[in-house]
Amino acid sequence: MSIKKSNVAGLFYPSNSEGIKQVIYDYKLNDYYNIEYKAKLVIAPHAGYRYSGFGAYLSLKHLSGKNIFIIAPAHKMYVDNLAIPDYDYFQIPNANIPVNKEIAKKIIDKYAIEFNNNAFNDEHSIEVQLPLISNLKDDFNIIPILVGNCNYNIVYEIINDYYNEQDVSFIISSDLSHFLTNANAIKIDNITARLIETNLFKDFHNHQACNINSIRAAVKFAALNKFSFIRLFLQNSYTVTKDKDNVVGYGSWFLYEGDTNSYIKKYHSDLIKKICFDSILNNGKSAPQNYPCVLNQYGACFVTLEKRGELRGCIGSIAPCRPLIDDLIANSYSSAYADPRFKQVDKNELDDLDIKISLLSKYHEINFVSEDELLEKIEPFKDGLIISDLGKRAVYLPSVWEQIPNKKLFLQSLKQKAGFKSDHFSTTFKAYKFYTEYI
Repeated sequence: MSIKKSNVAGLFYPSNSEGIKQVIYDYKLNDYYNIEYKAKLVIAPHAGYRYSGFGAYLSLKHLSGKNIFIIAPAHKMYVDNLAIPDYDYFQIPNANIPVNKEIAKKIIDKYAIEFNNNAFNDEHSIEVQLPLISNLKDDFNIIPILVGNCNYNIVYEIINDYYNEQDVSFIISSDLSHFLTNANAIKIDNITARLIETNLFKDFHNHQACNINSIRAAVKFAALNKFSFIRLFLQNSYTVTKDKDNVVGYGSWFLYEGDTNSYIKKYHSDLIKKICFDSILNNGKSAPQNYPCVLNQYGACFVTLEKRGELRGCIGSIAPCRPLIDDLIANSYSSAYADPRFKQVDKNELDDLDIKISLLSKYHEINFVSEDELLEKIEPFKDGLIISDLGKRAVYLPSVWEQIPNKKLFLQSLKQKAGFKSDHFSTTFKAYKFYTEYI
């Protein structure tokens, strides 16, 4: 029986099980939004727990399955392609974590690589995940993989081959930017986060994170399956060290088998409504002290106010240009106090207002050569519609279908809203559709 000895216990995390349990207990106390969702893939940081342990915990607590791929970067030794060890166990304080050697051997055979224990001897990027998992799961084993100089598509193939296997899950172990100034780290890490959250796997560059090929592979998998990454944590070492000149970034996400807006609606609708109401009540200057990190993902929304069934204000964004929480706060305030069609809402009206929020998907251009072809491609009660021509633009949310269920009348009305005649059409006329999650 061969055991990979622990080499960072007492350095990156507590040296005994009691200390680890105390850390987990503290993390649970600070977990303000404990969402019960089990994911088959997460991205987790691997620095010392004082820097990123809470972020790792927030993603690992969502992890399903008992056969866990931990795909991590090789920091200590050059690795050409991938490295998999021939160890039977990985040691942590008071426990030995078994390696699933059957799956490991299949990976070895498929990609014609050799067992390589040396790459793991002084490596921390896999070990630091194990104490957290062992306190979150009663029974699991691991398939440890170190990623070196390889094409990201190899990692994608591994994820794609095993994702649908029962009891299999994945940890992409990665820290973000390294040794930048605080200002530059924040800038680069926010760019990385947006690429992850919008599934733009082709746009990463090699210096954004220390395991960028594995992140890129996971994002490609998400894109091709129309899944979404939900942000759980994003900060850097400055929050701990106060050193502005040598900053390392950390982020964590889990893979959601759906789109981000549907996740937000399912798990955070009550909070969304409270944020919007508080913005109106406090003149757009209010945000919760603690809120889920997913609301920092870029998003677009419309906020509609109704009083006794009559429209009282409606302002929104058609494209994500800022964090969703900022969009909610700003559009709620503007709906109440800056919609030019209505006088400002009086505080005495608040009890009579209904707040309705539409979370918008990315919009896509509709290709057509005639108005009849455009009408064929519009789906009533599902599609929101944007039209533009000659410098004018107008938008209807899908909820407008309730008032105008006929496609031709819907389009004519939208043209009139934009300032055109109802029969307007030209070779430069453009239309775009989108979907909404309605709260």
